[in-house]
Amino acid sequence: MTAPPHTAHPAGSGRPLPDTQQGMRRRNLARVMHTVRAEGRLSRAAVASRIGLTRAAVSTLVDELIRSGLLEELGPERPGRVGRPGSALAVSASGPAGIGAEIGVDHLAVCAVDLRGRMRARAVRHGGNRGRSAGPVLEQLTGLVRRVVTEAEAEGLWPAGLAVAVPGLVARDATTVVRAPNLDWHDTDLGELLAADLPLTVDNEANFGALAELWLGDRTPRDFLHVSAEIGIGAAVVVDGRLLRGTRGFAGELGHVPVHPDGPACACGGHGCLEQYAGEEAVLRASGLTPGENRVGLLAQRATEGDERVRRALTGAGTALGIALTGAVNLLDPESVVLGGALAELAPWLLPALSEELARRTAGPACPVTVSALGPQGPLLGAAHSVVRTVLDDPAAIAERA
Repeated sequence: MTAPPHTAHPAGSGRPLPDTQQGMRRRNLARVMHTVRAEGRLSRAAVASRIGLTRAAVSTLVDELIRSGLLEELGPERPGRVGRPGSALAVSASGPAGIGAEIGVDHLAVCAVDLRGRMRARAVRHGGNRGRSAGPVLEQLTGLVRRVVTEAEAEGLWPAGLAVAVPGLVARDATTVVRAPNLDWHDTDLGELLAADLPLTVDNEANFGALAELWLGDRTPRDFLHVSAEIGIGAAVVVDGRLLRGTRGFAGELGHVPVHPDGPACACGGHGCLEQYAGEEAVLRASGLTPGENRVGLLAQRATEGDERVRRALTGAGTALGIALTGAVNLLDPESVVLGGALAELAPWLLPALSEELARRTAGPACPVTVSALGPQGPLLGAAHSVVRTVLDDPAAIAERA
């Protein structure tokens, strides 16, 4: 069993719908979905007022979305409103769900998120994936996907698609992992190996982490640089609410920016890359700690307890991050830098040196650095929510399947 081909427009691509009568209908269906999702319980009249269409037009659109299982009627609106109460609408708690998956160096994770944005099922497998061939890893991931789908279906949901976050370079508009140094995977097509039987999207974990921050973060700006870490370090650039992907889809490889060109060899083939100074394993080595489970938690615990060697290692990592980020900030002029993933938990000890380097080296005013509240869950949540956004952006595609 092979998953269907990946749609040619990944999450965050913002593909415009054709400017035809059918295209206008599809856009209006999406406007209704986004409006109800953003504001919660709304009457048809309230939706019409929000999006500037007639009540009759909105009623037709709403009826179509209800028939498709995307909206549901909850009964009369809240008491206290003037006039005849309308029937309140809400995004359906059943129906389509986004399935997100993450392939990490030392874990696999899968979750299901409904159209309201709630996580309804989750499965995790801990264990090293470095040096393993892709086939067995993806077989285990398929098993987790099926487990999560079964749990979601028991709650009245059905999978609208699967999005997989990977720690490596992914070919633009494709499902091929071109290179994942920390997994030692090269030119690996997940679409050929995943037996999930769902529309498939594959993207870099940093990209999904940035999208999660954009969609779920608290007052996240529309222009920011998102930096995250597991074994390696990734980054994603968001400009005006959209990912900056680059010609081949490889933008954001901050972890392989040289900090000290004559430094130690990196898995990418270069020398002195940022990962060799600020990646988890590099910090553990500098701290004198043995890699194991919950590495970040161990570093945070030791730093909190006042372990000077650990604190020096984290200060060094913050300095290296600041040096690497300076080039990106000077080049892109983002509104802010957001630390996510493992970096979020270690931020109290990374930020002083990182901010000092940015302030000292940045050509313009110092760029503010914030810490993501999503932490290491960002890539998985971003993957699942990217499928949900696909449904919200083009509900007609679901309606046509209903």
